[in-house]
Amino acid sequence: MSLLTDPRWGEALAHLPDYLGNHVRVSLAALALGLVVSLPLAILTRNRPAPRGVLLALASIVQTVPGLALLALFYPLLLAAASVTLAWFGVSFSAFGFLPAMLALALYSMLPVLRNGITGLNGIDPALLEAAKGVGMTPRQSLLMVELPLALPVMMAGVRTAAVWVIGTATLSTPIGQTSLGNYIFAGLQTQNWVFVLFGCFASALLALAVDQLLGLIEGGLRDRSRLRTALGGLGLAALVAATLVPSMGRSSSRYVVGAKTFAEQYVLSALMRDRLEAADLSATTRSGLGSSVIFEALKAGDIDLYVDYSGTLWANQLHRTDIKPRAELLSELKTALAKDNITVLGELGFENAYALVMPRKRAEALGIHSIADLAARASTMSIAGDYEFFSRPEWAALQQAYGLSFRAQRQMQPDFMYAAVASGEVDVVAGYTSDGLIAKYDLVTLDDPRHAIPPYDAILLLAPKRAGDERLQAALKPLLGKIDITTMREANLRASGNDANSSPDAVAKWLWGKMGKQ
Repeated sequence: MSLLTDPRWGEALAHLPDYLGNHVRVSLAALALGLVVSLPLAILTRNRPAPRGVLLALASIVQTVPGLALLALFYPLLLAAASVTLAWFGVSFSAFGFLPAMLALALYSMLPVLRNGITGLNGIDPALLEAAKGVGMTPRQSLLMVELPLALPVMMAGVRTAAVWVIGTATLSTPIGQTSLGNYIFAGLQTQNWVFVLFGCFASALLALAVDQLLGLIEGGLRDRSRLRTALGGLGLAALVAATLVPSMGRSSSRYVVGAKTFAEQYVLSALMRDRLEAADLSATTRSGLGSSVIFEALKAGDIDLYVDYSGTLWANQLHRTDIKPRAELLSELKTALAKDNITVLGELGFENAYALVMPRKRAEALGIHSIADLAARASTMSIAGDYEFFSRPEWAALQQAYGLSFRAQRQMQPDFMYAAVASGEVDVVAGYTSDGLIAKYDLVTLDDPRHAIPPYDAILLLAPKRAGDERLQAALKPLLGKIDITTMREANLRASGNDANSSPDAVAKWLWGKMGKQ
């Protein structure tokens, strides 16, 4: 089957109205907010060198912050602001998704608008300003009737640049809960669905080019005083916005929202839970690709209704515990702690997805390495790779303390790529996951943890506070509890890492439900 005839193109196309619509809406809102803030500042500071320099310096500093980091920073800031407004005024707002994405993207749009606005206004021939003053115009009349019309083409060039930057950076808003064309890219990278990755890249590039060309029409029309070109550009933008609003008109606001983190297993489990809800006539949708801390806070705030997390992750990240306890005791304490936030632990799914140090089987056997204790003696000559957060997690600190691990080099990688890297010898050891089917695919082995430095990682199903008494929801999900063993989950993960239509999260979720029914 060739790439062009791959049926996943059809699946990607089916998501386009939702992803594109949300992408355009957040980009447009951010650009509008950036213009509302930046243009008045450009006007006020055009003749004031000191404030102008400070303003441009601050806008330039914002551009040096990586887009994903800037988007992620706004989430905890807004969470804190929401708690303050709730305590002081009795009202709150959602810090999830649209608002943090819009504010971060608005900051990204400010530099080109400010710079071109100031340049355009300062580039006007002083003789024209003197002439305006000579005919009796007030400073306000001069600004509105002379300066702004003359500077508008240069300002529009800044708006074009800002629009392209915002549309491109908006693809990074998926981890904070904002649906966008980035959903294709994040999901595709995690599940090795290159059709989705290509589709997301092409769609975002085409959107940026289309908006840039339409704004170019307006810019050219203003420069050449062509009302036709200006009108065509404006109508094109209006048509684009209208087209993206249509799919949202009939969208229900009462749907259950199933959350998922940023790896393949979570995409499969979220699809499975959504299918079970829909089979019970409960309308559901998924919000995938969310960061670990973002997804938990979103559940507490009621922005999502349910998701699967892991006991060890909650123990370390949310409870900030570094001590290791037996599985039953840890789960009991965890449920008690979560209950204080009114979060319901519906139950365990039946498998564990724990961190584990992984090596090629043949090399481990040749070196006589069967456990992390064996590895410690040779670690100083080896390199290790982990996912983006592993080396900053308590588990890594606990492993170092328990075994005295000190590797020659540490590298961070996309999780699915780590296994291929260790199998090919690019790195010697990786921090993998016990439920990942790629371990068997690449003939790798997980090393024993005799000192129990890594806590249990049972997969548990969490419900938001507002769903604690939802009997229909709980009845639809209870058939999943205790029914997914580690062998089945490994096979599901292996299927999800394939490169065909049967490896999509929806297809694997249907296979997984069928497998559970036969057990």
